[in-house]
Amino acid sequence: MAELKIIKMSDIRPQPVDWLWEPYIPSGAITLIQGDGGTGKTTVSLSIAAALTRGKALPNGSTPIPSNVIIQNAEDSYTQTIRPRLEAMGADCEKIHVICEEEKALSLSDERIEETIIRTNAKLCLLDPVQAYFGNANMNSANGVRPLMKKLGSVAARHDCAVLLVGHLHKKAGKAQYAGLGSIDIFAAARSVLTLGCTNIDENIHAIIQNKSNLAPAGKPQAFGLDTISGFTWMGDCDVTIDELLGKPKKPESQFARARRLLETTLAHESVPAADIMQMAEEQGISQKTLHRAKDALGVISVKQGAKWFWVLPIEVEYTEVSQDGQHSQEHHSEDSHGNNVTTLTALSILPEKIAEGVR
Repeated sequence: MAELKIIKMSDIRPQPVDWLWEPYIPSGAITLIQGDGGTGKTTVSLSIAAALTRGKALPNGSTPIPSNVIIQNAEDSYTQTIRPRLEAMGADCEKIHVICEEEKALSLSDERIEETIIRTNAKLCLLDPVQAYFGNANMNSANGVRPLMKKLGSVAARHDCAVLLVGHLHKKAGKAQYAGLGSIDIFAAARSVLTLGCTNIDENIHAIIQNKSNLAPAGKPQAFGLDTISGFTWMGDCDVTIDELLGKPKKPESQFARARRLLETTLAHESVPAADIMQMAEEQGISQKTLHRAKDALGVISVKQGAKWFWVLPIEVEYTEVSQDGQHSQEHHSEDSHGNNVTTLTALSILPEKIAEGVR
């Protein structure tokens, strides 16, 4: 039995996070980069390695010190694929090292990983794909994954080396954290998770989204070009969601949300006859009940001008909470003969200029 040792939290000294690529890849920790085949995850990983060997800054990142890198790839040929790609990216191949697996296949728990990090003083260790390096452990089992990931994370922390695991996605629908092939514990052990996919902008424009970030606020999605003519190029910040990258259909906008949007856009600069708004709502498939719910939520008031009722969106209104019995302390709701919800307010400070005179 191990000797009991208790440490006071006050004795633990906080340490700042070091970054290989802030905030996407922390040093001394595990980062998972995942995507479907053909989305560029290996190419992006190699470009990160190539930049590090030359001390080149990555998008929105600081300029690193040129450093050694370890690259292990179980799917592509080092002679026909990996080295040619690295050279095309301008990498210093003298700073890139590979652990020979001719006699024994490498696994995440292999002592040779730490030995190589120590000997080369590597600042990045790339394992592609991670699913190939679980050895005899069951990658779909928490009991199989957790010990390996914990040990690998400890190695990374001891030597301030960023470990970048490249992972495949399965085809099942669901949340992004469950999209990776293997146990959810792979996702859980990573301090940062980068998901790659195609955008709907162009078939040659892909993007990276940081959909997990434990050590800093998540970075902005990064676009990159990937085609046979111009090769790989970073393209900067982009506006894309994780669902779009994973090819999931957008959730349809709710009827209530459509009703709110209708009122916000229609009443933004002027009052509009209530009958006209009701007609617009009907044409958009919005029920009268939902329209009035949105009207109440936005604080829209009904104002009679001549023989017509108009709906007005106040710019500033003093609202009060509705008590449990439905009574209002500072406002009164009533309904006219036309079904308009008429609100009497004690403090109506500003109305849109175009209808201010008519209300007064």
